[in-house]
Amino acid sequence: MSVQGRMEATGVDDFVLTPQRLAEANIHPDTRLATDYLNHFNEVVMLIDMLPVMPECVSDVLDWSPCSYPEHFRASHFKHRDLAIAAYNAVEPERRKALEATIGMLDQALLSVQRMIANEDLPIDHTIMRVTNVAEHQIKPLLEHASGLINGAPVSDPEPADPNAVQMAIDALFE
Repeated sequence: MSVQGRMEATGVDDFVLTPQRLAEANIHPDTRLATDYLNHFNEVVMLIDMLPVMPECVSDVLDWSPCSYPEHFRASHFKHRDLAIAAYNAVEPERRKALEATIGMLDQALLSVQRMIANEDLPIDHTIMRVTNVAEHQIKPLLEHASGLINGAPVSDPEPADPNAVQMAIDALFE
């Protein structure tokens, strides 16, 4: 079955993945991906950004957990969630692999932020500075890369964050 053809989504309904139908559902007609998935990450990044003025958001950051693209849509109230999942199953394999690699790196960066918060012996204000630096230098660039893949940018692997740059930024906070 071609990606331009019909896809069985739930075993009952068939979806025609036409560019018009995808665009009407806020799914990129060429990549077959929806930016709605990035809300799963944008929400926790927003919470991290708020930590300097609202440290009580720490528990919300700790509550975040990884969620795959299909899991996100299965649990969402996105009107076209079944179409989003069917379209994801039809994403060009190289693009899907690149997106999944980027999401894997995002998940690991966010889990490392959670470990920093949960295991840090430093005062909370120092921990928050470290966490916001990781968000700025690792998480946000990965989110931008994922957004590009979803919105039709050429397929590429994410640039790994330079661990020395992040460490230098962290060290600069304590000078």
